[in-house]
Amino acid sequence: MSTVEYARRVNGLPKPPADLPWAQRLLRSPWTWVTIAATLLYAYCLVDQYYLITQDIAVPGGTVQGINFAAVRQAALYAAPTLAFWVVVYLLADRFRPQRPLLWYLSLGWGAAVAIFLSMYINTWAASHLGIAGDGDPATATRAAVFIAPFVEEACKATVLFWLAVLVRYRLVSKVSMVVLAGLSAAGFACVENIVYYARAIFYASREINVGDAQAAIDQTVMMRGVFTCFGHPLFTTMTGLGVAVALRAHSKVVRVLAPLTGYLFAAFGHMLFNSQASMNQPPGLYIMYWTIAVPMFLAVVVYVVRSEFVNGRLIRARLGDYVQMGWLHPSDPEVFSRLRKRFAAGWIALGRGLACWLDTMRLQRAMTELAFLRDAEARGLVDAADQRAEELLVTIRDLRSGAISDPRGLKFFRRRTPRRNRVYVPVGRQAGYSSVDPNWGPPS
Repeated sequence: MSTVEYARRVNGLPKPPADLPWAQRLLRSPWTWVTIAATLLYAYCLVDQYYLITQDIAVPGGTVQGINFAAVRQAALYAAPTLAFWVVVYLLADRFRPQRPLLWYLSLGWGAAVAIFLSMYINTWAASHLGIAGDGDPATATRAAVFIAPFVEEACKATVLFWLAVLVRYRLVSKVSMVVLAGLSAAGFACVENIVYYARAIFYASREINVGDAQAAIDQTVMMRGVFTCFGHPLFTTMTGLGVAVALRAHSKVVRVLAPLTGYLFAAFGHMLFNSQASMNQPPGLYIMYWTIAVPMFLAVVVYVVRSEFVNGRLIRARLGDYVQMGWLHPSDPEVFSRLRKRFAAGWIALGRGLACWLDTMRLQRAMTELAFLRDAEARGLVDAADQRAEELLVTIRDLRSGAISDPRGLKFFRRRTPRRNRVYVPVGRQAGYSSVDPNWGPPS
């Protein structure tokens, strides 16, 4: 391994693209095998969870009867809209430097499969040591829900953030990136947890006569967990994600240790407060806590994320301006690629010119954003030996300009066609090319 390759590996910079067929690149990429291993792990965890909730379990003081497949299927239909909403929100928020779909998949799958798998077993084990007795109803496990579940669940959901910070720290350059990955993990966790709660409500309502209007009871549970309190898990895990993001951009080793720990503790204590109020408070007081504490906290995080988007825009504009002064970029690039509205307009106009133009435009925007954050990391002293990677990005930008929309200002969605009266028709049988001219014409001797 050469000195340059070693320096790039130490700094987490990607390797130069290999000049190989796509099949060989796919087989040699470690991410291919990471995806396969993660998919098998996720499948195993989901199957085990399904087996766990559908079998009868003997607990102290009674037996928990397993849930049938029909209840699980109906519960999944109830939980799907909430998951779809959060996935769309987070993918729309991750705009300046969107992560690879693989990272989105790893985060979402970890929360939905591994995190819920670990939480169920650890919570059950810890609850047994608290001496909780009953028929397995979550209402009888208040102590476990308040003192155990918040710390266990937040740790399990956030584990994937630490794995990604180790593996791809170069790509996790902004707080928004970590918020998106943390939110996807939490959204997957909440979806599977909702399926379990909805399935229990459906199964219980179908077996007990004294529940009254069974559908109304189910709808109430869906509205409470899937609508009014659906931001709970994303809100708490976002705090851990912000702590990891601060650690990745910090110079101090103390900050790198304390920032994730502080974010995790905020997430766990917020989760504890939420569970305690939901378990022990009555509706009048619960509504007051909801509107005076929970909703303002969620809105504060939303405002913070939106503000971070503007901060990222200013950072991109400033760092691309450095390359403009060096003469390597066009003077209009900082203004165009630092504004989400102009980036979206460029993508929309490129879509009207064909798939190839749209792909080149998206690659151009990604390369510009990576170049800006690479320059920022180099200026902060977080990355060294970045000249070779910057040169590769500049070459990529130069090659993509001819087929991409680099400046959408003044362009229309559909390219203006040549007027009919100005078209040149080639008679049948004559090869298209230059028109017939005087053979005596030619370049000057």
